Amino acid sequence: MNTVILIPARYESTRYPGKPLAELRGASGVAKPLIQRSVEAARRVAGVSGVYVVTDDDRIADACAKVGVGVLMTSPDCRNGTERCAEALAQLHEPELVVNFQGDALLTPPRFVEALIARMDDDRDALVATPAMRLRSGEVRLLQAEEAAGRVGGTTVVTDAQGYALYFSKRLIPYLPDKALDAELAPVRLHVGVYAYRPEALERYVATPVSELETLEGLEQLRFLVAGMPIAVVDVATPPFTLRELNNPEDVAPIEQALIEAGIE
Repeated sequence: MNTVILIPARYESTRYPGKPLAELRGASGVAKPLIQRSVEAARRVAGVSGVYVVTDDDRIADACAKVGVGVLMTSPDCRNGTERCAEALAQLHEPELVVNFQGDALLTPPRFVEALIARMDDDRDALVATPAMRLRSGEVRLLQAEEAAGRVGGTTVVTDAQGYALYFSKRLIPYLPDKALDAELAPVRLHVGVYAYRPEALERYVATPVSELETLEGLEQLRFLVAGMPIAVVDVATPPFTLRELNNPEDVAPIEQALIEAGIE
């Protein structure tokens, strides 16, 4: 399939203004802006015809020019990365598949995206695909502590027997009775925020009003479910390092440690 990767990036952020330009050091000790590291991660994905950054900010566009990646400018009115990808669609040459590689998810292994592309190639009923991985029981206990303290620690997902999403939540789902965390791997699946869309899905997405569930959870993918569009959830193997997104300045140090552990320069 003709597949392109889009990296939505915005400068304004409530929790971390200017986040795409934040400097991060990897295994070599060299500091690179977040947006450059995200582009490098996307370029490690096999089987794609192009990688582009999608933004509304000239400062981000200038940083992208320095690393030789194409930029698609979009409106500042886009409410999330999916809407930004949908708007950018008109500037692309009829791709069969669009991958939303989120600009703060620089630790996403290339094989996660390759698994999405393979699923969409095999499953023509799926309009959207996204990865999820089993959490270790110890990681779930940490998320439970975060939740008890009133902090959001990640998004979880449950699926039907065919692997299509039933629901996503910022709360831990499903409910965990006694002894549910006795095994090394828990029955909780962490949603990894990368998406593969067919163009039809993006067109239908922007034509669908924002739902109450999307607003309450703050999860853009719920709009697909409310509109009746199936999301294939692809199970991926849990990596040896902790996946973490850059959402706050406090995330810089643990992400730099994860880059070192993953051997990413």
